[in-house]
Amino acid sequence: QVQLAESGGGSVQIGGSLRLSCTWSGDTYSRYCLAWFRQMPGKKREGVAAISIGGSSTYYGDSVKGRFAISQEEARKTMFLQMDSLKSEDSAVYTCAIDLRGICGSDSLSREKMFRYWGQGTQVNVSS
Repeated sequence: QVQLAESGGGSVQIGGSLRLSCTWSGDTYSRYCLAWFRQMPGKKREGVAAISIGGSSTYYGDSVKGRFAISQEEARKTMFLQMDSLKSEDSAVYTCAIDLRGICGSDSLSREKMFRYWGQGTQVNVSS
């Protein structure tokens, strides 16, 4: 069993910034993939960003490239999502997830069913 927990959500003005955190615990391995997904009410969940433990590549959804940055601190079992230049369409519940099969690939963000363990999510509201 792997458990994940998000924090850092809240309300922010358009153009502002937030930093989300995700911590995990339980049985993990030397190489795996961590990712952020988001979902608005009535909308399909979409991949936001992904980063590997045991690798160096990062991946971003097209709508957040250049505005969001994902990072991780393996020793503290924590990853972050720095969100800048926020837009109203960024409002969603943000959830972190883990795929234990190995490092992330270019298709990780489009294959959410491969992520076995998920956090509960944290709400982000962006408004004028």
